[in-house]
This record gives sequence, structure tokens and C-alpha cells, in this order.
Amino acid sequence: MKWLLVALLWGVALLNYLDRQVIFSLLPLLERDLHASSFQLGLISTVFLWTYGILSPFGGYVADRFGKGRVILGGLVIWSIATWVTGHVTSMSGMLGSRALMGASEAFYLPAALALIADRHGPATRSLATGIHQSGLYTGLVLGGAWGGWMGEHSGWRPVFDILGVIGVVYFIVLLIFLRRDNAPQPGRFDFLESIAALFRTPGFAAILVAFTSMAMANWLIYTWLPLYLFDRFHMSLSGAGFSATFYIQAASYAGVIAGGILTDRWAKRNPQARVICQMTGLAIAAPFLAILSLTGSMPVLIIALITFGLGRGLFDCTTMPVLREIASPKLSATGYGLFNLGGALVGGVGAAVAGSMRNTLGLGGAFQFAALVLLVGVIALNHVRRKARALVE
Repeated sequence: MKWLLVALLWGVALLNYLDRQVIFSLLPLLERDLHASSFQLGLISTVFLWTYGILSPFGGYVADRFGKGRVILGGLVIWSIATWVTGHVTSMSGMLGSRALMGASEAFYLPAALALIADRHGPATRSLATGIHQSGLYTGLVLGGAWGGWMGEHSGWRPVFDILGVIGVVYFIVLLIFLRRDNAPQPGRFDFLESIAALFRTPGFAAILVAFTSMAMANWLIYTWLPLYLFDRFHMSLSGAGFSATFYIQAASYAGVIAGGILTDRWAKRNPQARVICQMTGLAIAAPFLAILSLTGSMPVLIIALITFGLGRGLFDCTTMPVLREIASPKLSATGYGLFNLGGALVGGVGAAVAGSMRNTLGLGGAFQFAALVLLVGVIALNHVRRKARALVE
């Protein structure tokens, strides 16, 4: 049953990230139909991210306190409504409002889902289970990029969100049956502010937060602007840009999360630094190739850079929740991941908006290069955690 849980939540993860990415493949159509400026297009990502980030710690706390299954189901209902509303807006203010509602719905899903998977899977399979779930996010990004671009060219942007809203309702019915056992509130009484304070008192938590935030910034610049960057720089079609901006990174991320999950689950039995080293390696691989993709004019070099960045991101993603469970109380795992989302969303939101304002001056390539430097800051932060783990062993 624990692997069936991963399979079902994989589908929710796919829907979440499909909806996040699909809108970025449709930016040229939104720019035309809603008369949006480049800065307003950047705000589509920023509004979503800030709502998502600000509510994520509270969403994680609610999951820790009142039941992770209940939170997952409630979030899926709001997600379906928000998706349908997105397809019926007639102005940029309406679009920004619908994306804020979407951010609120997703703020409650990911912390609850990852914590529930960590509850069901012990250290022997936790990284692999987390990695498989993360691959659902990658699949959603690929579908959002390729399918969204194709739909935009053939049917326009509005039908995309009608279809997704209906799928969300159907999936809710399936999950309602399976997640009944996970709806019970947790025993004991938890205070929200005390939970936050306890996490920041946990050695290594702040450093992992810095690393997560660095990767989130890079991710959200790519989610938001890479399709349009390829559309402009390489003169691709909407569908071609959407496919290239998502497929290569996500395919490589699949390899990263599965290989990283299997290897670190085994290696962690002998070395308590294994999962942190995996995260460090992921960031160290991703950083230089993020810079390369912003500099090259060669399609083969671009593809190599996208693949290598994706591999590094996969190595990082498969171990985030397992590392959190190693340093913090299981009763605080969803809340802790919610704080990660808060840091990543706030920084990513600023980055997306600033990159939009840079588009006509320094260009989007400069934003990608800055994000590469930020990834190296994450490597330094994780090295601090690794040294602490080594000291405990010695």
C-alpha cells in the first residue's frame, strides 16, 4: 500500500506542475489577448509564488496537526476551481487573482504529500519514494510545456484550463476513497509559532533552507522564462520552445531522482552524510550548466546544458525531505517543508519579476547567470551541514 500511495500522489503532483508550467508556454497568447506587458507576464509567476510561499508553512502546519490526507483532498478541490477560473478571466487583474487562488491551493499539497510519503516509507526506501513522487512534478512540467504549446497553437489558451479543471474533480473522487485512513488529526497539541521556532533551533535547518531557496530561484526562472527565451533567441515555435524548455531538463531529472534515490538509500546505511552529499553534488553540477545555457547560441550545446542541469536538480530533489527527516522531528516535517517553500517562493517570485523587467535591457540570459551564482551559495550552505554530520560521527 505504501507504493500505491506514491503512485496516486504522483498523479496529483503531475497535475500541480502541469498547471504551473502550461501557462508559461502560453505567454505570447496572453500577451496578445490580455494586452499584458513583460512585467505583468512576470507577475503571473510572482503572484502565484508569493501566495504559495506565504501560505506553505501554515499549510504544512495544518497537515501536521489535522491530517495530511484531509489537507491533500481540500487542496485538490480548490485547485480544480482555480484552474477552471483561470480559463475564463478577461483581464490581467483576473488572471493574477486566479493564479493567487492556485497558489493557495498548492501551498497545502506538497508539504502534506511529501510528509505522508516519509511517514509511510522508512529510511530504506524514503529517498527513492520521494524521488518517484518528484518525477510526477517533472512529468507535469513536460506535459505543460509541450501540450500547452500545442494547444495554444491549435485551440487557444482557454480550453487548456477547462480540461484540467474537470480532470482535477475526477481525481479528487479517486483520492477520497484511498486517503480516508490519513484524515485523522495527529495526537497532541501543536502551536504554530512554537513549531517554527523549534525548526529554526534545529542544527542545519537554516542551511538547508538556503540551499532549497537557491535551487527554487533557478527553477522558477526556468519555469517562467525559458520557453519565451528559446522562442526569442532560437526562433522556435510555441510548441517547440515549450517542449525544449521542459523535456530535456525533466528527462534528465528523472534519471537524477531515481538513481540518486536508490544510491543514497543504500549509501546512507553506511554514511550519515550520504544524502547531504547528494544534494551538494546536484547543485554543483547544475550551476555551471545553467550559465552555459544562457550563453550559447548552439542548439547541441543548449541541449547538453539542459540535460546536465536537470540531472543535478534530480539529485537535489530526491533527498530534500529525507534530509529534513534526518535532522528534525517527524511531527514537524510538513511544516519544515512549508518553510522551504516559503523561502523558495519569495526569492523565486522576486527573481521572475526582475527577470521580466530585465528582458528588454540586460536580457533573460543575465538572470540565468545570476541564478547560477546563487546555486553555488547553496553548495556552501550544504557543506556546513555535511561537516556537522561528519563531526557527529567522529
